[in-house]
Amino acid sequence: MSHYVVAQLNITDRDEYAKYEAGFMDVFSTFNGTMLSVDEAPVVLEGEWAFTRTVLIRFPSADDALAWYQSGAYQDLARHRFAASSANVVVVAGL
Repeated sequence: MSHYVVAQLNITDRDEYAKYEAGFMDVFSTFNGTMLSVDEAPVVLEGEWAFTRTVLIRFPSADDALAWYQSGAYQDLARHRFAASSANVVVVAGL
């Protein structure tokens, strides 16, 4: 069953975040994920959306999602994201 990583980000330092973006696909491509959406202007149907970027990624399983997120290569790269943004990141199961 597919699992999805949903990330809601507030980017506060675009220059530092650019370092994360520059290396992201090199790290990501070695895992089994598929980028589905990266959006900075979603259409809000209800409520408020106070995030500067929303990301949706599909993985074949929760184990695949965790292998990517917990990998040393991703965590080393993510230090730039941690320094440049705050985020809510979850893994949710597909139907």
